[in-house]
Amino acid sequence: MPGMWRSPPRVTRTARGQAVFLLRASLIVLLLLWPRPSAGKKKLYIGALFPMSGGWPGGQACMPSAQMALDLVNNRSDILPDYELELIHYDSMCDPGEATKLLYDLLYTEPIKIVLMPGCSGVSTLVAEAARMWNLIVLSYGSSSPALSNRQRFPTFFRTHPSATLHNPTRVRLFQKWKWTRIATIQQTTEVFTSTLDDLEQRTKEAGIEISVRQSFLTDPAVAVKNLKRQDARIIVGLFYETEARKVFCEVFKEKLYGKKVVWFLIGWYADNWFKIKDPAIDCTVENMTEAVEGHVTTEIVMLNPETVRGVSNMTSQEFIAALMSRLGGKNPEDTGGFQEAPLAYDAVWALALALNKTVAPLKAKGRRLEDFNYNNHDITSEIYRALNTSSFEGVSGQVVFDAQGSRMAMTLIEQLQGGSYKKISYYDSSQKNLSWFGNDVWIGAGPPADRTVVIEEYRYLSQKLFAALSVFAGLGILFGIVCLTFNIYNGNVRYIQNSQPYLNNMTAVGCMMALAAVFPLGIDGHHVHRSQFPVVCQFRLWLLGLGFSLAYGSMFTKIWWVHTLFTKKDEKKEKKKQHLEPWKLYATVGVLLAIDFLSLVIWQIVDPLHITVEKFTREAPKEDLDVLIQPLLEHCSSEKMNTWLGVVYGYKGLLLLLGIFLAYETKSVSTEKINDHRAVGMAIYNVAVLCLITAPVTMILTSQQDASFAFAALAVVFSAYITLVVLFVPKMRRLITRGEWQSEQQDTLKTGSSTNNNDEEKSRQLERENRELQKIIQEKEERVSALRNQLAERQALRNRRRPSSGQNQNHNAPPALFPARPQMSRNHCQNSQIPLLYK
Repeated sequence: MPGMWRSPPRVTRTARGQAVFLLRASLIVLLLLWPRPSAGKKKLYIGALFPMSGGWPGGQACMPSAQMALDLVNNRSDILPDYELELIHYDSMCDPGEATKLLYDLLYTEPIKIVLMPGCSGVSTLVAEAARMWNLIVLSYGSSSPALSNRQRFPTFFRTHPSATLHNPTRVRLFQKWKWTRIATIQQTTEVFTSTLDDLEQRTKEAGIEISVRQSFLTDPAVAVKNLKRQDARIIVGLFYETEARKVFCEVFKEKLYGKKVVWFLIGWYADNWFKIKDPAIDCTVENMTEAVEGHVTTEIVMLNPETVRGVSNMTSQEFIAALMSRLGGKNPEDTGGFQEAPLAYDAVWALALALNKTVAPLKAKGRRLEDFNYNNHDITSEIYRALNTSSFEGVSGQVVFDAQGSRMAMTLIEQLQGGSYKKISYYDSSQKNLSWFGNDVWIGAGPPADRTVVIEEYRYLSQKLFAALSVFAGLGILFGIVCLTFNIYNGNVRYIQNSQPYLNNMTAVGCMMALAAVFPLGIDGHHVHRSQFPVVCQFRLWLLGLGFSLAYGSMFTKIWWVHTLFTKKDEKKEKKKQHLEPWKLYATVGVLLAIDFLSLVIWQIVDPLHITVEKFTREAPKEDLDVLIQPLLEHCSSEKMNTWLGVVYGYKGLLLLLGIFLAYETKSVSTEKINDHRAVGMAIYNVAVLCLITAPVTMILTSQQDASFAFAALAVVFSAYITLVVLFVPKMRRLITRGEWQSEQQDTLKTGSSTNNNDEEKSRQLERENRELQKIIQEKEERVSALRNQLAERQALRNRRRPSSGQNQNHNAPPALFPARPQMSRNHCQNSQIPLLYK
């Protein structure tokens, strides 16, 4: 890249070959210096600006190279035989301000210049933009800015130095070879790099390659490098000058953004040891820098033909280097600015000479000559433009061809830093789209790294052992429910079973079996069924659990509700006990509860049906040292407003559970023959309510843990069903089996006898009968006492009539005074005498 000091091309030769090259170069130099008469030749002047100092002192090697080409052209009899080219040059110092002054001198000082040859992108931009006003062709040897390819802004501009965008086709080709579709970029904020990156973005887009991260910096790249690290950049294209490259890679070392997972693409025109140069602007050691840059890839425009081919100048590239070294007087190439661009300056002179030579005949046909050129003559400029635009010849830098924008088409050299030194790994000819691969690329890992962290999606499935275990329990529970249902139906004519409302118990058994059947779809996931079938599984889960709960809990809630309604009001207790509980009221209550659940589920499925949602978890790194991350995924049954629906369902059923607990507590001391198992129902409600109220919020919290969530939900269903079936049906089985009560109601009454004294209901009936008998006995005794009182009263009246005198009356009055107490005592005695009589 013009504007930076660069190292010489890496050319290796044997000692014998070097001697031959030096001998031939010496002969060429003598031939160039040998004076030749130029009598009769007309001079054509070239105005050149060579930066001998400044940011890029490329004129130090380019000016001798151009002068060498000029001398060879002037000595050729087949090229411009009637003309002699002369170079008028100044030092632009690679400064556009200084170049403006020098351009003015070139244009307004005799003689007239037919062509301008600037160097440096900034200087060339100034000269090319102004040259159109003087009808001047501009041919640059050292400008790489992509902005100079704008034909509307620079209509007469050509350059033998390829555009910086010529790196981009090579980069894209390498991305495709290594199967990278995602890259990142970091650039220094200068015009040349910005326009280069814009072109790269366009080319990558056409090739289907994504630039995922684009960072830039002015002087400090620390933040930009950190952003690359944070966004997991792997394939990184760096566009910056050499001094900034050292700053960038010092930050790269600090952030550890290098190694087998990262590949850096840099510009190839840095010095070979650029990372080893001590720079006070960075605080990294040479060892740190060497470690950070290892393995990076560079793309560099081929400025020296790698093949031993004699071009239009009858000189090979190796002979050119030897002649240039001789002309420089043995000066060290590393200390000579523009040494690598020297072949471009050499070929620029040859391109100009061949183009001028090609215009001689067309101009002569029009009655014009090259020496007639002036700044107002557009015809001669057009002929020179046409000739340059169709140029094609073999130069020391390779095939010289210009594209439609006037930029040089050239091959690209691809190198890789291996073990601290650059190794050629390929050439790429963008015009032919030909990649010459050497196959000697070396990678820190097993091969080219991935362009991103490979994310492997891995679905989390339920533990099959857990699913199998709970499925077995659920299956056994369903079998137990079938046994209970069969038992209840078979013994429906037994009075004891009839007094327990067997149809409600049948509903409870069916509901428990449905709830247990829901355990199977609860455990079915993507491991068992295809993703497209998963919504059906979701529906089964919802409907089995919903309707199973409504049947099982609804039937138990109905029993406890009616027991509370009929038998807990003290004022109306006796009257309620005399009432007959009609079965249709029980069934209607269950039907209402079932209808509420059914309608809510139907509305849910119509308005907001269940579908699959996939939950993504934090990516996990595998235990092996692989450049991959595991993306855990978990499938859920969900809907758009899942939380709203769950809130409604859980709220309604939660209130129902709490009300069931309250009613069970209120009726714990009630004794009735109409629903003789209501205490067992209350116990079942306690257990079901506690399990459901605990499990529902826990499963909502554990939705991201498939094993724990399934275990809690399934165990709650299993335990609730088992407890309900055991509490409601096992005591009935035990009673009927142990007591042999398998007959009809009449036989059951005859065989009751003393065997039922221990039963609460039988004891109650026996006590009622005894109480009625005692009441009869008491009534009889009361009647006997009343008769005795009447008899005593009659005797007392008879004695009073028989008293003969007052004394006697007094004597006779004493007993009556004491006698009335006798009936009272007698009554007390009678009342006391009732005590043994009650139990005769």
